[in-house]
Amino acid sequence: PGTLSSAESDKYIQNQRKLEFAGFQIEGEEQDVLMAGIPVTSGPRVILCSAFSISQEELKEKINADSELTITRRSSLVLEGHNLKIDGLSLDGALTIHTGDDTYVTVKDLKVQNKGWTLTDLPEDDPSIPEYVRIRGYTMTKHETAEYHLYEPGHFVIQSDGKVQKLE
Repeated sequence: PGTLSSAESDKYIQNQRKLEFAGFQIEGEEQDVLMAGIPVTSGPRVILCSAFSISQEELKEKINADSELTITRRSSLVLEGHNLKIDGLSLDGALTIHTGDDTYVTVKDLKVQNKGWTLTDLPEDDPSIPEYVRIRGYTMTKHETAEYHLYEPGHFVIQSDGKVQKLE
């Protein structure tokens, strides 16, 4: 059906396909879940901001297909940054990376496992919930997220243990 939640789900599915094209393996069985009676993707929920990639060619330049690239169905991933590259990522949970225009970041064999985000049905007829939230039919409950906000000019590596190293 043509709803806000189904459109959002379609965008996630489109970005799942982009990740697979770039070399990611999506772990787990693909299945729809019902939110407010509307089928949406079980995940992963992926946002590839235009600052990260707008073409398949650019996506393949930014993601090293020869590295280990896995993401589970329950995961949520947000990537934003013109100079962000992925050279190995194993994600089971939630990860967001935001970088500045003069910030060069390489994700190197990062392993993230946390509680992540879940879809939560909204109670029916609750006037305290704003209309712009109700129209979606559900909300995203953010339990735990690995977050990186790197805006300082320079070159950085996010290492396998999650630590950020500034390169000289």
